[in-house]
This record gives sequence, structure tokens and C-alpha cells, in this order.
Amino acid sequence: MSAAAISPKLFESARLGDPDAIVALLETAQPDIRRYARATCRSSADAEDAAQEALWILFRHVGTIRSWLAFSAWLFSVVRRECLRLARRAGLAPDIDNDAAEALLLTRPENDLRLDLAAAFEALPPHYRDVALMRDVKEMTIDEIADAIGATRQTVKARLHRARTLMREYLTR
Repeated sequence: MSAAAISPKLFESARLGDPDAIVALLETAQPDIRRYARATCRSSADAEDAAQEALWILFRHVGTIRSWLAFSAWLFSVVRRECLRLARRAGLAPDIDNDAAEALLLTRPENDLRLDLAAAFEALPPHYRDVALMRDVKEMTIDEIADAIGATRQTVKARLHRARTLMREYLTR
């Protein structure tokens, strides 16, 4: 996606809920979304459906994307997942279980995996994201996290479990 086309100011205004900025963001992102969908999906009908679904997801979730820098990677991940979902539904791509999906992730180029992982963290609700970052990135213990956020061990464990489940779903869709 052209970073020059979507300014940080426009993105931030849309992220904060400005209706005019959301419309402008959707209009500006639409050509790149359609182009990427045409290059990624197996059919032109799927490409159009994937582009429409990606625009709808962007509209619904723009407020959850924390960084302008992660925006393009997040949006392209959405388009890629939608193309794959449509191909699976049409029987053109096999359904894969979580273990196979996770193994498939490990075969992806490292830069793509990093971008998708960053987008997955960005997509988490803040209370899950904080716990997952503390545990999986900062390598804090459950007790250290509980002390840092003022919660019980059980709360931290539940949030960490839910965060990892959401990230797995995000990355393997």
C-alpha cells in the first residue's frame, strides 16, 4: 500500500473515529486493496469479494489498529486471509488443522511472518495485548505480570490464554 497516499494524520483521525476521515481512508485504501486482492485471490469474483470484506473489516476495526506503521501489513494480511477463506469455501484450498497451520507459518519468509505477528499483536484488545507482550516478548513471569497490572495470577493466565488463542486464529485464518 502506498504509504504516501495515506498520511499518518488521516490514519490517526480515522482510528479515533472521525467519520469523514474513515470515509477518506476507505476511499484511499480501496485501489490498493483491490489490486492486492486481484494478485492474491484465485478468481476475479473472489478478489472482488475479498476486497469488499477487507474494506468492511477495515471500517469495523480501524480503531483497534494502534500504529500507522502497522496499517499496511495488517490490511494486506486481512486481504490474504479473505482470499484463502474464499478459496477454501470453493474447495480450491484444503482446510488445515491448527497444527498444520502453525507448521505452515514457520515455512513463511521471516519478514512476512514478523509483519503478520506484529499485526496480530496490534489486533488484540489492549488488556490481552499487554499481557501477551509482557509474557512472550519481555519474558516476564506470571507473578511479575500480575504485580505489574494489579491482577491475580488466574486473571493473567486467562488473559494470556485468550490472547494466544486470538493470535493463533488471526495468524491461521
